[in-house]
This record gives sequence, structure tokens and C-alpha cells, in this order.
Amino acid sequence: MISKERLAKHFSEMEKISTPNEKPGIFRLAFSDSDWQGREYLMSLMKDAGLSIRIDAFGNVIARREGRNPSLPAIMFGSHGDSVPAGGNYDGVLGVLASIEVMKSLDEENFQNEHPLEAVIFMCEESSRFGMAELGSRVMRGELSTDDLHSLKGKDGKSLYEVLKSRNLSPDNISEAVYNEPLKAFLEVHIEQGKVLEYEKTQIGVVTGIAAPTRLRVFLHGKADHSGATPMGMRSDALCASAEITLLVEKLASEQQNPPAVGTVGILNITPGVMNVIPGEAEMGIDIRSIDKDAKAKIVETLKKGIDIVCKKRDIEYEIKVISDETPVPLSAPMVDYLSSICEDEEVSYKRMPSGAGHDTMFWAPYAPAGMLFIPCKDGISHNAAEHAEMDDIFCVTKLLEKAVKKLSQENFKI
Repeated sequence: MISKERLAKHFSEMEKISTPNEKPGIFRLAFSDSDWQGREYLMSLMKDAGLSIRIDAFGNVIARREGRNPSLPAIMFGSHGDSVPAGGNYDGVLGVLASIEVMKSLDEENFQNEHPLEAVIFMCEESSRFGMAELGSRVMRGELSTDDLHSLKGKDGKSLYEVLKSRNLSPDNISEAVYNEPLKAFLEVHIEQGKVLEYEKTQIGVVTGIAAPTRLRVFLHGKADHSGATPMGMRSDALCASAEITLLVEKLASEQQNPPAVGTVGILNITPGVMNVIPGEAEMGIDIRSIDKDAKAKIVETLKKGIDIVCKKRDIEYEIKVISDETPVPLSAPMVDYLSSICEDEEVSYKRMPSGAGHDTMFWAPYAPAGMLFIPCKDGISHNAAEHAEMDDIFCVTKLLEKAVKKLSQENFKI
């Protein structure tokens, strides 16, 4: 039986491991001492649940409950254990602790699963240390090479390769970490990291797809002139052009309703930044996201045309650099229906919704039927010391995960 008290205890222990004295927030930066201590604690819980553990060359932890028919494809579920600096105690670790609690409950019940079950701790999901996210899943899906491990470096100048070596892992054998065994399904539970569920007073989000960004750097080259001596009609004001472009980003994203999109100008650097000088240069960082690649592409192309119109009108030269253009990941429609039906059976309020943030699931969805369940987080706050999820919601989603896993673990059950 799923235990709310046990879950609460484990979250409390992880918080103690990861909270330095006099510093607010959680500090489990990937491969740091606190990340390693948290990982050791989580592995102790896996062993207590009767699971056999293997660790791959990157440090990903795969804990297995054997099935009555070991030749059947496994059901994998889990999440990541690392955090951003001064982050919260629910992002990532919720999915790990919920998975371990499901395994513990099955062990207590002496439940007979026909398919093998695997609970996973993915390493280095956050981009905080090496500038790239979901590294553990990328490795398991064969999307990182030894050369990549050398090129990815943290702010301390150490490469990911060196860091793995320092933890007695095997970066030279990274190809051996590729997960090639068949999977029946992949599941992940996570906090929403947004406000929708709390605002709509809904307990569970059934994720339909994971949005991916297109990120642009826009450089506007106007002319810096004296603010008092230059008439309004004779200016090439880079800041005013950037303001028009910012509003255009907002307009285009807001108008894209079905499927939805979001647009953000998160960087705006103005030069020279002096009170009495017209801004001559502006640098913008623009992030456009959707779970639909065509909708996202349409916004980006319309935005580029809009930037051209704004800049010609204001006599400003410009450059647009595409920093990244990632592909959104739709989740399995039958899996979405299946998880929705479980919510209905348990009389739990839910809504189908996209994920605006990236998750490990996006690397497993092309490999196996994949599903995600969200719970609300207070005020939509995440990656922050104020991040909070209610234990009632954690208990609820863990019970839903258990029910989903139990059905999937039977050979005659098909999605």
C-alpha cells in the first residue's frame, strides 16, 4: 500500500541532504557531493524495496523488479535526482521517490508482475552545470559521444568527461550505457512547473506532449545620437525597435490558440545604456515554444518577416541568428487515454495539457509508448527555494502511478 507517511519522510531526508547551512533552497548540482549523497540515499531505498541495481557508465541508476516472464519488455518509470542551484525539493525527485514508493508497495503486497519493472534515476537532467539538459537520458538513447563529454564544460572549467572520471564512472565506455532493450512503456511523474493546475483547481495533468523551443538572437544596429538634439523623426532607435518586436512576439504567440504556443523575450541588452543617448544597439534573446512543430515554425517565420518590416521602417540594420530549433515531442495518444481513464476510475480531477518545460520523457517517447502525470506546484513556482507541492497531491499521483504500472505489468494488458 502506498504510504503518505513514508513519502513525507523521504522528501524530508532528501531536503536535509541537499540544504547547506544558512542557504535557502536545494543544492544538488549534478555530480556534486550533495547530488551523490542524495543518490546514495535513493539507492538505499531501492535496495530496501527488494530491487536489483545496476549503474551504467554515466551513473544512471536502473533498479529492477524482475517479472514472472523476464523475456518480456520492461515498464520503465522514474525521473532525475539533481537540482538547479537554490532549487526546490520536488522537481525531479518527486518522480524518483514516487517510483520507489510504488516498488516498495508492490514488494509489501508480494505483487506478481509479469513484465519486469525498472525504476530509474537519470543523472544530470538540469542544464545548470554543463549547459545541456537531460544528459542521462541522452546517453541512454545513444545521443552523446565521448567527444561530447570532453566538449561539455562547467563554469569551473572541468569537462563532463573529467567529472565522470572523478566519480569513478566510465566515460570512455559511454556507448555501453545505451539502453537497447525493448520497453513496453515509459512513465514519469513531475510537478507542473506552471500555474495552470493550481489556477483551475485540478489535481492531475495528463501530459499530451512536450514543447520544444526555437531560440533566436536578434541584433539591432541603429544609431546612437544625442537625446536632446535629435528630432523624433530622424532617429534610428534600437530600443524602440526592440519594443515593437517584443510586442510582436507576444501577439503572435497569443494568437496561436490550437495548438497553443508561448513566446518570450528573455534577454534585452541595450547599448550604450546612458540616459541622454538614444540606444544605438540592442541584442534580444527570443524563445518560441509549442508542442506542434508546424505552429512553432509558422510563428518564427512570421516573426522574421515582422522584424524586417520594423527595422526597415526605423532605418535599422539587423541580424537574426537561430541558436536552436528543437523538435516538439507528442506523447502516445493511447497512453494519454489510458492515464486519463485511470484518473476517471479513481475519481480524480484531471486535464489534458502540454508541458512547456523539457523532461527526460522527451527522449523516451520515440522509443516506447510514453506518458507523464503532473501535479500542481504552489503559485507555479519551480527552480526556486519557494517550490512546493502538497503531500496529498504527491500521495494521489503515486497511487495513480501504481495503478498504471500494475495494469501495464500484466502480459495480456495492451494499451
